[in-house]
Amino acid sequence: MHICRDVPTPSLAGAVPLTQLVECKKNVPSGTIVINRPDKRNALSRYCMLQIKQALEDFHQERSVRAVILIGAGDAFCSGMDLQEMQETNKEQDPQAQWHEDAQQYKQLVEIMLRFPKPLIAAVNGPAIAGGAGLVLACDLVVAAKSATLGLPEPQRGLVAGLVAPLLNFRLGASRAANMLLQARHFSAEEVFQMGAFHELVDDELVWARAHELAQQATQSAPESLQLTKQMLNETIGENLFMQLNIGAAASAAARTTDAAREGLQAFLEKRQPDWK
Repeated sequence: MHICRDVPTPSLAGAVPLTQLVECKKNVPSGTIVINRPDKRNALSRYCMLQIKQALEDFHQERSVRAVILIGAGDAFCSGMDLQEMQETNKEQDPQAQWHEDAQQYKQLVEIMLRFPKPLIAAVNGPAIAGGAGLVLACDLVVAAKSATLGLPEPQRGLVAGLVAPLLNFRLGASRAANMLLQARHFSAEEVFQMGAFHELVDDELVWARAHELAQQATQSAPESLQLTKQMLNETIGENLFMQLNIGAAASAAARTTDAAREGLQAFLEKRQPDWK
């Protein structure tokens, strides 16, 4: 059942209609947001992030939906930011304003997820990379396929995981955050489960079904109690998190203006090793 409202597509040449980037399904008591760009490993374009925000707003209004599941189409959860879109921005005469706007857009999406009044369940059906890892960490509960991975390869691309770092620190602590951020590799589902960022591991074909079971469990609790619990965890206990996200957004935007970022992105798209100066 498709319940998301259509969002007007920006009038840019070749722009993909937003309704093709995200699908929404309602299976009471859960609602499911599917990032639907399997040909791009569900990369987060600007339009895609806008549509996810709209989907969350729509499910907020659906009283019969008690929890929302986030999953990717195909065999990936989310490969992070759309690097092709980032590379096109690099070609602009003055890309700094756009880098700032992009970082702010992703930060706002993360903040909406943290403040969302219903449980958010990440159904990690495949790789969750960079900004995709951030979406996982912004969710309250995480069910992952045994084949899933979580990676933070930003330094290998000349970038900084400025917005994912505060989430890692909040969820796992500074030591584990440093381990994951500085190694800049993909971690297996079992490794991530042992660290605590994945709460359950299931067979690949059972990821959504298990997430739906967790949504059913949510019906045993008062909606107001779950909302207040999320506020206590994310806004009271995690009172510094939103300030850290602001700092992280600035760091992420600044990193994208560097020569290292230009070389890293170009090398990634050309499938070669970067030539660091």
